[in-house]
Amino acid sequence: MKYTQLGRTGLKVSRLVLGTMNFGPQTDEPTSHGILDAALDAGLNFVDTANVYGWGENKGRTEEIIGTWFAQGGGRRDKTVLATKVYGNMAGDGDPWPNHDRLSALNIRRAVEASLKRLQTDYIDLYQFHHIDRRTPFEEIWQAVEVLIQQGKVLYAGSSNFPGYKIAQANETAARRGGVGLVSEQCLYNLAERRAEMEVIPAAQEYGLGVIPWSPLHGGLLGGVIKKEVEGGRRASGRSADALANTSVRAQVQAYEDLLDKHGLEPGETALAWLLTRPGVTGPIVGPRTAEQLESALRALELELGDELLTALDEIFPGPGASPEAFAW
Repeated sequence: MKYTQLGRTGLKVSRLVLGTMNFGPQTDEPTSHGILDAALDAGLNFVDTANVYGWGENKGRTEEIIGTWFAQGGGRRDKTVLATKVYGNMAGDGDPWPNHDRLSALNIRRAVEASLKRLQTDYIDLYQFHHIDRRTPFEEIWQAVEVLIQQGKVLYAGSSNFPGYKIAQANETAARRGGVGLVSEQCLYNLAERRAEMEVIPAAQEYGLGVIPWSPLHGGLLGGVIKKEVEGGRRASGRSADALANTSVRAQVQAYEDLLDKHGLEPGETALAWLLTRPGVTGPIVGPRTAEQLESALRALELELGDELLTALDEIFPGPGASPEAFAW
């Protein structure tokens, strides 16, 4: 396993991040525990979740599955860099009471305590704001986080789905308060969706945040979806199906698959390996539903993409260009 520092921190994390969103809704508890064990055995020490994972009436279920895995002992918690998130509404459907979501000091305090209980741990390594909160000032957010850090319940804070200006605003506010501020940004970023390169990733680099891309295969679009349709009759679904309905996107994906077939490479593994070459990227989040999918993701760490292939990938999926030159001069 390869490791790197998380942004400007001294924390060492694996270059792949184990995403757990499927644990519960699609992957049962025993299989989820098996995937967690296999990841740890491979040296993958960075595990990402969120308080709302499990969804619907089962919000919190994913954290519970991780908690029962930690409870098995064997050094599982000590070896794991644990990241979870706060923002989404944790109240039951139809519950009329406010203050069960967003980033108020009250909800942050309530959400941390609930996550710690479900996760069966006394601290969270990386506590991430799942979305910007336009209603709560950063002074209040940092006040709440500072208390948690002092209590030892949270070690670092990160963001997710933040625009560049909010990363700047958050860290400038933290600096005025004498705090560390955000140390990571988790954003949508992959070969087919490169808008983060214009503002988000430059802001993260400027402020020393590690970039953690989610949906590295863009909902399966970059995982050989056309070849799977042709060979196995497996139809695309969700985000990849919506994207393939666009003829120009389908042509891009076909060119991508043809290029990798020429080089004898697997599309999904190549998409992960490409992210590992990108400036500022700590490691992409992989969300395996099975042990076999985890094994495939781990193989991406061994891929070396040559300059010729990287240039060809840029030609198929061009980035947005630098800011402001991409839209000004």
